Amino acid sequence: MNTQKISITAFSSISPLGNTKEEVWGKYLDNKHCFSKRFLDQQDTSVAALDADSKQIIAELRESDPKYKFLDDSVLFALAASRKAVEQAGWKSNDVFGINIGSSRGATDLFEKHYKEYIDTGKAQTLASPTTTLGNISSWIAHDLQSVGPEISHSITCSTALHALLNGFAWLKSGMADKFLVGGSEAPLTDFTIAQMRALKIYSRINQTEEAWPNLAFDFEKTQNTMILGEGAAVCCLEAGEKENAIAYITGVGYATEILEHNISISAEADCFQKSMKMALKDENLEDVDVIVMHAPGTIKGDLTELRAIQKVFGSNVPLLTTNKWKIGHTFGASGILSLELALLMMQNDTFIGVPFGEQQNQSKPIKKVLINAVGFGGNAVSILIEKA
Repeated sequence: MNTQKISITAFSSISPLGNTKEEVWGKYLDNKHCFSKRFLDQQDTSVAALDADSKQIIAELRESDPKYKFLDDSVLFALAASRKAVEQAGWKSNDVFGINIGSSRGATDLFEKHYKEYIDTGKAQTLASPTTTLGNISSWIAHDLQSVGPEISHSITCSTALHALLNGFAWLKSGMADKFLVGGSEAPLTDFTIAQMRALKIYSRINQTEEAWPNLAFDFEKTQNTMILGEGAAVCCLEAGEKENAIAYITGVGYATEILEHNISISAEADCFQKSMKMALKDENLEDVDVIVMHAPGTIKGDLTELRAIQKVFGSNVPLLTTNKWKIGHTFGASGILSLELALLMMQNDTFIGVPFGEQQNQSKPIKKVLINAVGFGGNAVSILIEKA
């Protein structure tokens, strides 16, 4: 097998935490969550929406080109993040690089609006199909960046973004490409999407106050499901080999699929996570893994089964554990790549960011290796191991 390292040479995001590395890190150091209120079905609902500055960036991007006026937020989120990442990496418009940016639900808001109009009038707008096709995220980014490499889109529910990274990793390892832009984007804050999560009985019913965290991701003794939806996008630039401008290396990847007993089931000890983590860690001394950024969506079963899987794999050497969903909610297909962002920032600042209401964990050594987990409906797990450059 090709053993050369894969470099992460740039990373960019747009999320409730902001759109710059400094903003994001500063808000991680602040124990307040980033949730806001939304009125839905005669009650207040907590969601994690973009901050005001990020919304302004998206509004300006939408007005910057007549063609962009008709695009869904999921496309514009990814486009904004991609522009910044490519600039940071120093890639030029004539560089050959691949693009794989996926989404769990794609053009959620736009699709729902077009469908409602069709139900009301019996007619569909001219651009209804091209602007709601899942593949239009990567296509528009390729258009905007004028790239000439392979361009891929996919949806593998909540592990979509890490599957994109996995795919880019495979292209680079095979020698079929030298550079790949990978990530995920999600804009799911719509009434219908939230109603679906409520129908599954997994959406948080905790009233938000200054003292309370509506999403109890990482509370393994909670007695109710507390998932909250968030929106955002993140991408990273991957390059084959050890690059001078690398901010981290990908040194292990793993994947697995659960044998389903139910549409949204996961086994009591998350067999898929055990398999994906073992694959990613097959050449590693487990004691060298410093932190795991868990998927931990804030549901009773989701959080606890992943913890059990980690304990099964690591035994008595469980690393520091954390998640970001208590702060920014669950961003579906973008969640894995936003977890990677937290991993990179902890590594770069050599500072562990825990969950304020979780069991106290103390950092005792430098953060050099971090494992990131993601899983989606259908038990599609991915684990990525990164190492400090």
